[in-house]
Amino acid sequence: MLHIRDLYVNYGGIAALHGLNIDVPQGSIITLIGANGAGKSTTLRAASALVRARSGSIEFDGEEISQMAPHRIVERGLCQVPEGRMIFPNLTVMENLLLGAYRRNDRHAFPKELEYIFGIFPRLQERQKQSAGTLSGGEQQMLAIGRALMSKPRCLMLDEPSLGIAPILVKTIFEKIVEVNRQLGITILLVEQNANLALEISNYGYVLETGRVILADESAKLRENSQVKECYLGG
Repeated sequence: MLHIRDLYVNYGGIAALHGLNIDVPQGSIITLIGANGAGKSTTLRAASALVRARSGSIEFDGEEISQMAPHRIVERGLCQVPEGRMIFPNLTVMENLLLGAYRRNDRHAFPKELEYIFGIFPRLQERQKQSAGTLSGGEQQMLAIGRALMSKPRCLMLDEPSLGIAPILVKTIFEKIVEVNRQLGITILLVEQNANLALEISNYGYVLETGRVILADESAKLRENSQVKECYLGG
């Protein structure tokens, strides 16, 4: 579904990605792990056209998207939940959710989709009239995922969904990621510092280091890899 080939991205004079190659098959959960500065978030930002590639190819569903406007990419079904959630704090939970669907014309479908989102995240239903900025970190992450789901994505890119969330809610968030993948058939590309959790729920993983893929394998095999254990899984 998403194919990244020989991707180079710079921030000014600093190279962030060096010939990156990644495949995200339809229906899968793929994870990118690595240390801070490895290029994980840059990969997602490039796929969303929030940063422009210096060279290389990004194809989504057979279409080159590297030079496309970000909102056009969302319209095609590739949506990102950014690091730090980036919800609109002064708007209500419901207003945030509806903003996720701002490019859609099929308003008749919104009630059913909101019902699904409130079903997997009941706290959002309880707080739908509440200002989003008053939610806890975990609730804001639920809202960010729900907002992305309102865009009707076929592939969802999640950037550090466990960041700043109480441990008791992290497990819930990851369970819901798997549920969305299995129930709705949404392909997931996951960037996550918690490598143990990321490899536990994903099918395949890429290990990034200084903008390059240094390891790629089935997630179960990466969890048993001595290099991965030592560097990312705490021994």
